[in-house]
Amino acid sequence: MKKKVTIYTDGACSGNPGPGGWGAILLYKDQTRELSGFEPDTTNNRMELKAVIEAIRALKMPCEIAVHTDSAYVCNAFHNGWLENWSANGWRTVSKRPVENQDLWRALIDILKEHTYSFVKVKGHSDNEFNNRCDALARQAIKQNTEPQAQSDKSGQSDQNPS
Repeated sequence: MKKKVTIYTDGACSGNPGPGGWGAILLYKDQTRELSGFEPDTTNNRMELKAVIEAIRALKMPCEIAVHTDSAYVCNAFHNGWLENWSANGWRTVSKRPVENQDLWRALIDILKEHTYSFVKVKGHSDNEFNNRCDALARQAIKQNTEPQAQSDKSGQSDQNPS
């Protein structure tokens, strides 16, 4: 029997496109694992997808996963048959344009093969503590990678030593 893992994800972008971050939380029994990452030039939708992909990649074995996201883009692809339609149409939209973020969609489809999964749409920026934490992780990743870093003096000590 596969282990049941609950995953929360969120992506953020400072400008769209612009610097972006993603955050994810994996919950298994009483264990919690937080992940986050940064891309220097990306879009919000790419960060939403990247959060899901990296969270699933962090799993060490096939699992039964429930992905909770505030991204209608991600949820609609699964709930409304977009993925099946894109695949059947040679990765083209109904207007015959190439599907955006095809590289990430294909990566996601590939890693989902070994898992059983569901996608759950949650309301963004509401009272969901895990979604809010993922949002904070994503924004923190952007902030840490776009703000000037503390300068070091000749001794190699940072001028912003927290201890």
